[in-house]
Amino acid sequence: MTGLHKLETLNLAGNKLSSIRQEEFKGVASLKTLLLFDNQIASMEDGAFEGLVNLTELKMGSNKIPQIDIRKTVLSGLTCLTTLDISCNCITYVNDDKLNPPPFSHLTSLENLHIHSPRRKGLSHLPINFLEGLKSLLAFKAGNLNIKDLHPDTFIHTPRLWFLDISKNEFTALTPKLFHPTPRLNRMYLSKARLQSLDFLIGANLSRVTFLQVSKNDITVVNETVLRYLPALTYLDMQDNAFTCGCSDAWFVQWMESDNQTQVDGAGEFTCNYPAELKGTKLLDVELQFCTVHLGLYYYISTTSLVLLNLIASFAYHFLKWQVIYGYYLFLAFLYDTKQRNKRMPHGCQYDTFISYNAHDEPWVLRELLPELEGEQGWKLCLHHRDFQPGKPIIEKIMDGIYGSRKTICLISHRYLESEWCSREIQVASFRLFDEKKDVLILVFLEEIHTHQLSPYHRMRKLVKRRSYLSWPRAGEHTGVFWQQLRLALETKDSPAEENPILSGVEAL
Repeated sequence: MTGLHKLETLNLAGNKLSSIRQEEFKGVASLKTLLLFDNQIASMEDGAFEGLVNLTELKMGSNKIPQIDIRKTVLSGLTCLTTLDISCNCITYVNDDKLNPPPFSHLTSLENLHIHSPRRKGLSHLPINFLEGLKSLLAFKAGNLNIKDLHPDTFIHTPRLWFLDISKNEFTALTPKLFHPTPRLNRMYLSKARLQSLDFLIGANLSRVTFLQVSKNDITVVNETVLRYLPALTYLDMQDNAFTCGCSDAWFVQWMESDNQTQVDGAGEFTCNYPAELKGTKLLDVELQFCTVHLGLYYYISTTSLVLLNLIASFAYHFLKWQVIYGYYLFLAFLYDTKQRNKRMPHGCQYDTFISYNAHDEPWVLRELLPELEGEQGWKLCLHHRDFQPGKPIIEKIMDGIYGSRKTICLISHRYLESEWCSREIQVASFRLFDEKKDVLILVFLEEIHTHQLSPYHRMRKLVKRRSYLSWPRAGEHTGVFWQQLRLALETKDSPAEENPILSGVEAL
């Protein structure tokens, strides 16, 4: 072409051009728009558009161009190109994971790329780096191409993408990662793409999307979380989907009726597909009020429950304080006993007896009990001040002492009953007694105590009422019988508790 150096628009559409040779348009350097659509172009030589340095729009749709001619060497020289239309051609890729080199890597000014097809014939598969180099791309139309999936890295080369049309494909499902590189995306067309859910929009980084078309898919339920990830949405087209009319879509119906930001196109025509008895019914006509509970009711239930819980806790603390404490430590003892069963010491217990006493009774222990039981009778005792391992929690020390001894002697006095730790010791010991059903507990009363004084310690009171015990003789009375009975009690092996001949029936209440 010569003599046309000022020509800016050239329309060759609707002819029968079959090929474009090298430097075919060299003489029209001022050309800005070149229309070659609706021809029979089947081949293009390298450098076919060389010299078109001012060309901004190239339309070659509805030809017979194969994928082999969509290559960098053919499209070289188009440094100012902003719009490229190669739709409705014979371009197809099958399992080509990566193109070498990418066909558009030099078109850094390209803003619009159209490759859609009206006949459901097209790429079939989109290579990972098909869009590499298109850093200025704003609009990408790739509808009706029979594409079944898109690699998550498809759009990493197009950070400015604003318009995306991938309708009429075979996706079924998409991944949120696909849209992470496109935070500026504003308009999305995904109609007739066989989508079964919109959950791929959750976490997809699409906070600027204002227009979403997902009509003619297989969507049954709209997840409430989906629309939270589309805060800028002003237009939503979901016509001709297979909605399930039930509580799962109740919130969606309420949202469509109350939201003032988003226009839902054709909402009044949405029909139910499931269940069968509601098929064909308008979604907005279905009575779904029973599915929604007013937020105020949740507040009422929560507040009432909290008040009742506080009342019950206060009542339990005031009237059942000791029972609750007992139950707690009984539970700890149960856990400890279960653990001990799995690791019994192969050579018996470490001590003959654990001595449970109040610190105020320690002088009696050191003066009377210790010399007699360890000095005269030769028993090995476990005492708080002497044998507890430092560093461990106190309750764990108590359990180790009780379960590490054949028996437990509880020295009961008024001070003992007032001591929190002493009550826990007898609780743990009584649990072991009832759990193992063996004579492992000996009660020794150092003072005269009436039964009503034992009321807070209901478990010990039951013990005293149905079992025997020993009492330290009053002042001036002989202690020999007491020490003899205590020795016989300690000598008793692991017989059932109710068969102990030493303590049965002796001074019982």
